[in-house]
Amino acid sequence: RALGASASRKAVTTFSDPQEFFRGVQRQFLTYERKDGIKLSATLYLPPGYTKGVRLPVIMWAYPREFSDTDTASQVVGSPNRFTLVTPGNSHMYLLFAGYAILDGPTMPIVGPGETANDRYVEQLVSSAEAAIDKVVEMGIADRDRVGVGGHSYGAFMTANLLAHSRLFRAGFAESGAYNRTLTPFGFQSERRTFWEVPDLYARMSPFFYAHQVKDPIYLTHGEMDDNSGTFPIQSERFYMALKGHGATVRYVTLPYEAHGYAARETHLHLIAEKIAWFDKYVKNATPRVTTEQ
Repeated sequence: RALGASASRKAVTTFSDPQEFFRGVQRQFLTYERKDGIKLSATLYLPPGYTKGVRLPVIMWAYPREFSDTDTASQVVGSPNRFTLVTPGNSHMYLLFAGYAILDGPTMPIVGPGETANDRYVEQLVSSAEAAIDKVVEMGIADRDRVGVGGHSYGAFMTANLLAHSRLFRAGFAESGAYNRTLTPFGFQSERRTFWEVPDLYARMSPFFYAHQVKDPIYLTHGEMDDNSGTFPIQSERFYMALKGHGATVRYVTLPYEAHGYAARETHLHLIAEKIAWFDKYVKNATPRVTTEQ
């Protein structure tokens, strides 16, 4: 405004809120540490009308990433000032309207020098999950006995590993994941060593090898036309068979005509309904197995 000009203001845009019903959602940006001292962060969403002090079922939706050093891994990711906007890629957010709190994007760093980050993959993954759950329980938000986990692609791989190597979660929801790393023998994600160089690592990181240890319900879904070289549908098909063979509670749903990223409106609506039904049965209304922390 030029010096001495009128102080009046005039709106030049009239864009409507694209998702007005999400404005009642409460949002908090969290920072915390895991037991090895690495700083972590996450965004916590609370359903509209949430009453402070009431413990809710919580769904953690995440995606692990590799880092070469602790300083880089401890960088804060995210901001408390971001606009809350739900896209097809984060449709798990609709669980907020079914009475869940969502712990979205908690950092799950896998740290190690050079090419060795994945040498302690399982240990670090479980430690990050423990820290995230401890944080929301300490805040008085979460019921420790009603926490679920989910993710897409490498997040689905994470989900399966967490259920195979811990009892932190009551149920999982895994979308288009890879579960047997011997089927990606020339590397995956940030892992550049081949299967023939570190066969034991490929086995340790493959939840398929630990299907007999999965004791909590897991939902698997996969696009029938997945074109991502690391996540062909055979990954979910064989993992499903391994889980069923060991008596696990598992559901497998294939998505017609879908690739690695889902496109159809019908697919997204269907998966929202499946997530609500799955987590309602196995998380929200699950029979307690431990004394709920107060």
